[in-house]
Amino acid sequence: MNYQALFEQIKKKKSFLCVGLDSDIKKIPAHLLNTEDPVFEFNKAIVDATAEFTVAYKPNIAFYECLGAKGWISLEKTVNYIKENYLDIFLIADAKRGDIGNTSKMYASAFLENMPFDSITVAPYMGEDSVTPFLEYDNKWVILLALTSNKGAFDLQFFEQNNQKLFERVLEKSQEWGTKENMMYVVGATKAEMLGDIRKIAPEHFLLVPGVGAQGGSLQEVAKYGMNNACGLLVNSSRGIIFADSSEKFAEVAKEESRKLQEEMELLLKEKSLI
Repeated sequence: MNYQALFEQIKKKKSFLCVGLDSDIKKIPAHLLNTEDPVFEFNKAIVDATAEFTVAYKPNIAFYECLGAKGWISLEKTVNYIKENYLDIFLIADAKRGDIGNTSKMYASAFLENMPFDSITVAPYMGEDSVTPFLEYDNKWVILLALTSNKGAFDLQFFEQNNQKLFERVLEKSQEWGTKENMMYVVGATKAEMLGDIRKIAPEHFLLVPGVGAQGGSLQEVAKYGMNNACGLLVNSSRGIIFADSSEKFAEVAKEESRKLQEEMELLLKEKSLI
């Protein structure tokens, strides 16, 4: 899926919602635990309930890796199910890989070749050769960690030299490696007021914005400071949708929560005259 195709999906669905599949086995509704693959059954129900309101899904790989081989099976079944049934969905491997040389090539192969992900999150700390192996795949995307929402972000990301913060250097330098057609940036929603400054450095790139909902980020603030002429945003909600209810009606509640966000997004897109 290229840049224009992603924007077309946003316009079609009147949504820039990304649903995070942080499918914690400890939080999955109890009635699913007796099934052969509880994680997959949970994901399948969430996807079927929310697909009409979302343009992207983002499995957090840690929640699958921690289960060993069966977790990888659940992950593969999930992404294959999405690609077989919802061709218009953009799939993000939230893997946060960050290594160099053959190691990065193997990571890239694992997620962009052996599984049908459209993109992968990558940590840029080791520089260009930790990122470029992921950019060698046609019509695949790198989503580079730029400015995160966690408390520890202030330990390194705001380090300043020559009037430039480290995260600003990441944004600037990385545009020598990729383009708006194959590179996005992660920017935490709880730092929404800084999106205006980020847009000065990366005006056209898509931004993946986690932290709306359970983590306290404001959708309106994110849109105010971060939206561009192609929307340029994928706003993620995880716990606020997938774990909004733990009963046998969990999928129905997830559908309602995703619908609420989609309706807010539709209004914001209309305000920008994008739909």
